Amino acid sequence: METASHDTTSQMQDPAITPATVPGLSPKPNTQPGPSPTAGIGLWIRDLLISAVASVLIITFLYQPVRVEGTSMLPRLEDRDRLFINKFVYHISAIDRGDVVVFHYPRDPEKSYIKRVIALPGDRLRIDRGQVWLNGDRLTESYVPEMYRDNRSMAEIVVPEGFYFMMGDHRSISSDSREFGPVDRSLIYGKAVFVYWPTRDAGVVR
Repeated sequence: METASHDTTSQMQDPAITPATVPGLSPKPNTQPGPSPTAGIGLWIRDLLISAVASVLIITFLYQPVRVEGTSMLPRLEDRDRLFINKFVYHISAIDRGDVVVFHYPRDPEKSYIKRVIALPGDRLRIDRGQVWLNGDRLTESYVPEMYRDNRSMAEIVVPEGFYFMMGDHRSISSDSREFGPVDRSLIYGKAVFVYWPTRDAGVVR
């Protein structure tokens, strides 16, 4: 009796059905229109415009590609190297000794120079036969190979407030603050961060 009751209960259960299991009934065709080629092109153009605007904003406010002209920053930067400079970083952080920066040439603001920051505002600096002394201490400069050093000397100065003393790494040929004096902060507009071409020189600028 319990077995019969069990069988009867199983037969009365509602089976799950789909239109395909019902004789004579076929699935309802999908009448929703597919994406048109015009819509796909519109999305592609939209994405392209967004990418272009983002690139312009990045170049305008953050990074800018520049080309090195000359050899005064050898051995790290060679003539015609292409690199990115960060134009925003000095709005949120201070310029530091050792930074490689791009600035308008004080004697002709139409030209741009790239040099290394050697001394900050208020620093005492002198040069004795090529050796830089900063605030009474001998400055160690691993970025200047012996073959690029020179024997020039300069009497001690105190870098004025709002100015920075710049020098090229290739000391024997560089035109820098030893000639045109410390550089006004307002002329500095970027920090060199990365060489991207040629690939043999690619890497972070230090």
